[in-house]
Amino acid sequence: MGDFSAMKPLRQCAAIPYVEVGGAVLVLLITTRGTGRWTVPKGWPKRGMGDAELAAQEAFEEAGVAGEITPKPIGSFEYTKRLHLFAWIRCRVAVYLLRADRQYLSWPEKESRNLRWVAPSMAATMVRERQLSALLNALEPATQEPE
Repeated sequence: MGDFSAMKPLRQCAAIPYVEVGGAVLVLLITTRGTGRWTVPKGWPKRGMGDAELAAQEAFEEAGVAGEITPKPIGSFEYTKRLHLFAWIRCRVAVYLLRADRQYLSWPEKESRNLRWVAPSMAATMVRERQLSALLNALEPATQEPE
């Protein structure tokens, strides 16, 4: 058996779609197709497509949202992806913010995923990956104490 922990993680790109409503920020989480756990839209790099563009495309295909994507990632997280019963791989995911200005009624993966708009702090408790949770928590608007 080989030591898979020593292998370099494979690269993916993700978007955290968000909206601002009355001073509050909401982020969009989706469920995975395999296990139904909460995550963000993400995918594998495609030849001829930049990482930010790919993240925006994944947000549309997996969650039906579109908008303005940040040109640079806000951070990254790692997770283990299950390929099948006996195979897993490590992935490092570059994360981009997508200010959503459209949510479509129909999109490619609508029937295979659930969506939920929630506060970033709530989203942070719903995802399994600790590093993704930290990125989500960082999006929570700071509450100002009255002086």
